[in-house]
Amino acid sequence: MALNYVWLAFFLISFVVAVCRLIFLQDTAVFSTVMNGMFESAKTGAEISLGLAGIMTFWLGIMKVGEKGGMIGILARAVDPFFSKLFPGIPKKHPAMGSILMNFSANALGLDNAATPVGLKAMKQLQELNPEPDTATNAQIMFLVLNTAGITLIPTSVIALRIAAGSHNAAEIFIPTLIGTIISFVSGLISVAIYQRINLLKAPILLTFAVFGLALLGLYYVMPYLTTEQLAQYTAFIGGFTIFAIIVGFLALGVVKKINVYDVFIEGAKEGFQVSVTIIPYLVTMLVAISTFRNTGCMDYVLDGIASLFAAMGMNTDFVPALPVGLMKPLSGGAARALMVDILKTHGPDSFAGRLASIIQGSTETTFYVLAVYFGSVNIKKTKYALTCGLIADVVGLVAAIVIGYIFFH
Repeated sequence: MALNYVWLAFFLISFVVAVCRLIFLQDTAVFSTVMNGMFESAKTGAEISLGLAGIMTFWLGIMKVGEKGGMIGILARAVDPFFSKLFPGIPKKHPAMGSILMNFSANALGLDNAATPVGLKAMKQLQELNPEPDTATNAQIMFLVLNTAGITLIPTSVIALRIAAGSHNAAEIFIPTLIGTIISFVSGLISVAIYQRINLLKAPILLTFAVFGLALLGLYYVMPYLTTEQLAQYTAFIGGFTIFAIIVGFLALGVVKKINVYDVFIEGAKEGFQVSVTIIPYLVTMLVAISTFRNTGCMDYVLDGIASLFAAMGMNTDFVPALPVGLMKPLSGGAARALMVDILKTHGPDSFAGRLASIIQGSTETTFYVLAVYFGSVNIKKTKYALTCGLIADVVGLVAAIVIGYIFFH
């Protein structure tokens, strides 16, 4: 229901603003701009969905081999002490646990192409446990909110863009971004836990966060000894080795279990194309609405209002030039990335605005995209409080990124 209201609001607010621009600013081109943007976004949505077909086909084939060979079950048992506390509705040793772990791991390593197919597989497995197929379960909501607020250990794409923009130390945003994603993840976890009345003060959960804290401390001391090139090299190695090792492990265990690996792969691969086609209407619907909001200038008006408010309060407004990235990221990852590139070009990658935009881009997620695609893949229409919790994580993550930016670079 929340997505319904938000989607309608995008169109209605955009139309009112467009009419006002026509009447008061004599902007006769505004409606043609909006319509061109809507058609272009519809085309983009379809292209993204179909573009996923290849990687979806491959990864769901691999996941089917892992499921039949027993590797998914092994992963599920490994994470059960932690995940069972967050997902009490999932039976012990259920393969969804393994899929959820792989999705989180791929996201943490910045491997979006691997994360999405595995995440959609997890949603399908969770849907099999759903007594009301059109309504999101607690487990699905927890999974998606943690997905949108997921911890990013290595902001690979952001570092690459900073290098391309000529930064003298592209990896300097590594630790600030990691801290921002952890804060966002914890805020999303707490918000869902409150709705679902989950007690987070349990040993497995506290131990997991203690390990994260120690790892973060270790990275803090190691970072000064690594150059940007070394970090990029290690990042590529860790990501590539991890994913390829998982693929080989799945296939090898399938051979050990004496299953017909090829036939099982084909069986799973067929599901990939079907899922890609299923998400087209959901993705196009959301992207078109976001496009109207952006092309009528509504986003610019929001930013100008925020800048004026903070200036009137006598507060520092150096963060405002980077704010468009944070406001756009929940709506469109591609648009937010384009805004970040523009900020890096305009203000410089090593300016405060450039660094802050990089931190925001690396520590926030495309909430509307994720909800539209993942819920759409299993035809869920009643999303309950998923959007609310996702946006809470986004807002907290954005505020945290700004504060961290001031602490590290201002």
